[in-house]
Amino acid sequence: MAYLFYQRPALREQCLSDPDCPYKDEAETTRCFGYEDGCPANTTWMVVPQCPGDSRKWANEKQQQWEQFWRGGDFGYVKTRQEEMHTYCVPEKEGDSELRCTGHAQMCMARRLYLDLRRLNSATSHDRFREDVFVPGEIGGRCRFEKDAFRALGDHKSPLQSWFAELEHYTPLGFEPDGDNCDLIIGRPTIFMKLDAGINMFHHFCDYVNLYASLHVNGSWLESDVQIVMWDTSGLSYGDFFSETWQAFSKYPIVPLHDWDGKRVCLRDAMFALPPRMRFGLFYNMPLMPGCSGTGLMRAFSQHVLHRLDVTQEGPRRDGRLRVTFLDRKTKFRNVMNQEELLKALNDSGAYEVRVVAYNHQQKFVDQLQSTHNTDIFIGMHGAGLTHLVFLPDWATMFEIYNCDDEWCYLDLSRLRGVPYFTWEKMDLLTQEDEGHHPTLGAHKKFTNYAFDVDEFMRIVKKMAQHVRSHPAFRTARRGQKEEL
Repeated sequence: MAYLFYQRPALREQCLSDPDCPYKDEAETTRCFGYEDGCPANTTWMVVPQCPGDSRKWANEKQQQWEQFWRGGDFGYVKTRQEEMHTYCVPEKEGDSELRCTGHAQMCMARRLYLDLRRLNSATSHDRFREDVFVPGEIGGRCRFEKDAFRALGDHKSPLQSWFAELEHYTPLGFEPDGDNCDLIIGRPTIFMKLDAGINMFHHFCDYVNLYASLHVNGSWLESDVQIVMWDTSGLSYGDFFSETWQAFSKYPIVPLHDWDGKRVCLRDAMFALPPRMRFGLFYNMPLMPGCSGTGLMRAFSQHVLHRLDVTQEGPRRDGRLRVTFLDRKTKFRNVMNQEELLKALNDSGAYEVRVVAYNHQQKFVDQLQSTHNTDIFIGMHGAGLTHLVFLPDWATMFEIYNCDDEWCYLDLSRLRGVPYFTWEKMDLLTQEDEGHHPTLGAHKKFTNYAFDVDEFMRIVKKMAQHVRSHPAFRTARRGQKEEL
């Protein structure tokens, strides 16, 4: 609430003047995300990124290193997108339309938008991102349109990198998008999204993280009375193993674009959200500044999803053992061949409560999150399931047992979340089953299985345990338990 009060000072004053307002403490506290005008630097932020490591010549000095990390992967990214926003469809009288976009048309916001989808014909298409849905006059609004300036945004035209292909035929119309010109009028704020692979957690959460960032760009991060529309120009079904997550963003079921096939649709308020695979984007294709860790954006995203899905933290174990979650892939490749031996060593130490999980679409995703969020040490082989690290508690650590030479993927995600990352260090204590057999590329480290030296494995876990036990948030939680007793 303190963050909301900072962005809405009138609401803050209303609370302070109301003797029954339950949020007076929050109203009297200055907290902001960092992108707001006048937000006091650092001390009032949710997370202040730390840059103790080497920038590897990406920056000339520490301040530049910190600034680039914040701008590239934190709420500074939101601030940059807000600064880029420009109005291309300029309203000139009451009731006119408006279109505003960031650079490269990566995100756009529209008012009084007209969409003529009578030529969509999604049932006959297998192309999810067709570029021939509109011709001039079939998408647009009544306004003064800066056509040449808008066309300059097309340099990143690509299905999951930009909205230019969908909007390039935007046309200034001679009528108001309302009334008899529409078969369907949508009054509720609408969010259009182009989605990555819904069966892969890493790729699908590129969608969710960029949606959350988009909501901050337009100042609606707490709203849930919105309609999300999946922009898919085909008649294909969309497999979504993580569909429960949509409940964190909208009260309503997701609408596929083909539900509007054959209709002229008029929208009062629409947002084309940041797509998942932008060049220099968030999460995917992200050149993250080395040497830094911890972002308010990823922590806020984690808390937002956990809160909206009612996932709770049960606190550290009272008997002092740390909670270890071991992710069992149960796939053809990247299995731990001596997994039982490693698990036995963990259990025999007496220092850990060990839980083996095999996250898949047969288990409710909310139940998966409940398990992950109540983990102190998270362990698994390279794979999309490691994306769960986003929802670990602040004091937790993550052990990607072996990254299979894809060293930056989950290391960078760990740095965004601010969770310490560990991986295998001594290659002579690792056994590879064979050279690996990629179906087209030949020998490949992601297409085989591995065994690991037990003593070395336990040495790394012990280092992780030391971090957990010394973390201020863990100590605070333990102290709270003792006070309860």
